[in-house]
Amino acid sequence: PSPTFGWGGPWGAPLDSKVLEDALVKEWLAEERLDDSRLVLLTSGAVAAVPGEHLTDLAHAPAWGLVRSAQSENPGRFVLADTDGIEASLGALAAALAGDEPQLALRSGEAYAFRLRRIARTAATDAVDAVDGIDTTGTVLVTGAAGTLGSLFARHLADTHGVRNLLLLSRRGDTAPGAADLTRALEASGAAVTWAACDAADRDALAAVLAAVPADRPLTAVVHTAGVLDDGIIDSLTPERLDTVLRPKVDAAWNLHELTEGHRLSAFVLFSSVAGCFGAAGQANYAAANAFLDALAQHRAARGLAASSLAWGLWATTDGMAGALDEADLTRMARAGVGALAPEEGLALFDTSRTVDEAVLVPMRVEPAALRAQAADGTLPPLLRGLVRTPARRAAADPARRAASRSAAEPADSLQERLAGLPAAERDQALHELVRTQVAAVLGHGTADDIDPGRGFLDLGFDSLTAVDLRNRLTAAAGLRLPVTLIFDYPSPAALAAYIGEKLGRGDAARRPVHTELDKLESLLSAIAPDDAERAGITTRLRDLLAKWNDTHSAQDSAAEERDIQAATADELFDLLDDELGLS
Repeated sequence: PSPTFGWGGPWGAPLDSKVLEDALVKEWLAEERLDDSRLVLLTSGAVAAVPGEHLTDLAHAPAWGLVRSAQSENPGRFVLADTDGIEASLGALAAALAGDEPQLALRSGEAYAFRLRRIARTAATDAVDAVDGIDTTGTVLVTGAAGTLGSLFARHLADTHGVRNLLLLSRRGDTAPGAADLTRALEASGAAVTWAACDAADRDALAAVLAAVPADRPLTAVVHTAGVLDDGIIDSLTPERLDTVLRPKVDAAWNLHELTEGHRLSAFVLFSSVAGCFGAAGQANYAAANAFLDALAQHRAARGLAASSLAWGLWATTDGMAGALDEADLTRMARAGVGALAPEEGLALFDTSRTVDEAVLVPMRVEPAALRAQAADGTLPPLLRGLVRTPARRAAADPARRAASRSAAEPADSLQERLAGLPAAERDQALHELVRTQVAAVLGHGTADDIDPGRGFLDLGFDSLTAVDLRNRLTAAAGLRLPVTLIFDYPSPAALAAYIGEKLGRGDAARRPVHTELDKLESLLSAIAPDDAERAGITTRLRDLLAKWNDTHSAQDSAAEERDIQAATADELFDLLDDELGLS
């Protein structure tokens, strides 16, 4: 079944966290009886599906970003659909949902899927003369100017585009870190610089700043780069965490939109993110905010206003938002086909965007070889399916290795079928290989041999985001619905392999749960640092448990030992005495 929930509400409703309340998503994921069902979230006019389309439900465009992240974290559980409200489109909805597209738009009875397409470069694109569209005779406003991208593009506007009057906004104005150095660099390029300590999400404060722009240097362009992160998986989000991220993106952009409608702007550029397009796992709030920026640009463009939303990919910077990524994160993203943009590449793509008549562009680096590999094994995100061709598939030869490397595109029961044909020892080996292979892929290691099966996941470097990635990989590989708390319930690769074996009905059903729980206890004890009193209490409890275990099983153990002794030869008895007395 695919129950439908309407995200209702009129266009123009207040853009606050209540619009994006993710209680429904959380409740759906928490309901075990719905594990094999999809929730279809239906909107009308929240996304643009055809060129020049007027968006009539801007207030719910952020829901698309939020649910895209929910889809990334929980594949197969959600579908997004948007209709134009006419009978033919609503009638075509059921047939459209029968496919595997996670996001659909229905217009005049036709179903559309979302795809990225390449924008071809031309010779004129690289010429500085063609990089125009920004009126340099007036004042250009840059929000988030003290940030990494804000300062980078403020310099670019002065150096390459010839902007001579820059109004730079940041919360701390010219006292922000790096503001003095930026001012000197811009003035050396011949630009006049004015700083304003202003939160653009504060409508009154922003209105006062705009009112102070000199009449002889009127506002001619806006570049909105401001933004913050507060990452966390869907289950951890709160209205407050949504507000933290939405305020500098959504509220500020809406204020800029409304307060500049009376100005003749040559450019209104919003710095969005691919997180809003793809629905980055662990960034549902950030994806929601950026999905709104994309929708706002399309809304403005349809009304004939200057508009451009640039959904930037990963930047190769050591500071700013990308600075939190470590080498393993970058390696994992590279394997997924996402490369990092060097600053000079990003600046060039910005210039290219000024020559393209599209309201939303996605400047990002992709690695074709990685995309082709994903297309071959069926893991390529739908949004990228139009960028590469799919080669023929080839099967692995070794049974254990084949079980470990099963792709998401294969039938869900294929792992069980392969395991059924293996001896018990090889089944265990295949399950361990499966888990270690996926752990290595998530952490960016070369092979499964780099993963110690007995080491705890937290010691290996897992966090909530990589835990979601591992859960999704194993869900696809094993054909099982696995909990989001997987690595905390089964805290090592060995424990996790045993759990998956148990779920698949392989192995000793009486023995494995006990050992899994002992693995959890061992991991927990190794992770704490109790004081003397607490350590004494824990030691006493462990001794009591061991004593109860021994009391329960001592009778049958004694009987077995007596039978062994009675049946032993003289040499075996001497060996036993030597062992007990510690003799060699």
